Amino acid sequence: MTSETGVRIGQAASLTVPVAPTPTGYRLAKRTLDLAASATGLLLTSPILAVVALAVKLESRGPILFRQQRLGLGGRPFTCYKFRTMHLGAEQERHRDHVRQLIRGEGRDAPAGEAFLPIRADPRVTRLGTFLRRSHLDEFPQLVNVVRGDMSLVGPRPPIPYEVEVYEAWHLPRLSVVPGLTGLWQATGWGRLSFDEGVALDLAYIQRRSFWLDVRLIGRTLWQIVIGRQF
Repeated sequence: MTSETGVRIGQAASLTVPVAPTPTGYRLAKRTLDLAASATGLLLTSPILAVVALAVKLESRGPILFRQQRLGLGGRPFTCYKFRTMHLGAEQERHRDHVRQLIRGEGRDAPAGEAFLPIRADPRVTRLGTFLRRSHLDEFPQLVNVVRGDMSLVGPRPPIPYEVEVYEAWHLPRLSVVPGLTGLWQATGWGRLSFDEGVALDLAYIQRRSFWLDVRLIGRTLWQIVIGRQF
């Protein structure tokens, strides 16, 4: 059985995104892993996170955390947390246009490796923010989102509403499962594939997802962070 929920995308009519059916055993095992791993991660890294928080506050004016609306399961909005990596008041229109062009496949004269990466040499990003993004430390507050149930450790990355405004119909099933910190796209082809190719990996994950696949993807992601791979 599937359930459905409506999501309003910009000024468009409300869309209905079916929620993918999930076996009870897998859902319980996945949630247990999410809670145990994210709580342990927050506890073990709390000294590092405290230092990062202080550094963010001292380097530039503004809040320590960046709060942004993302779309989660079934397209429901939630507040996603990250360490702030940009100067206070940085405009978002440049990133909006950048993302829309990449989703539509427009204006890409770079290799496929530039497919869905952040804007290069972005002047909005602080010096500390550049380091936080490269080390992925800016993402650690999202463990709070995992504890709250907004996100999972593994799943498609949660999109910003203005991304979904330009989705094609076949992209929408990315919203049919709980979004994650990492996923099949991030662990295997992030930065080397076009948006459509990445979405195809997300949809493949939704079809194949299992507890052991999640464990393998978590392990692969942690290894990539250790060796400093960008994704």
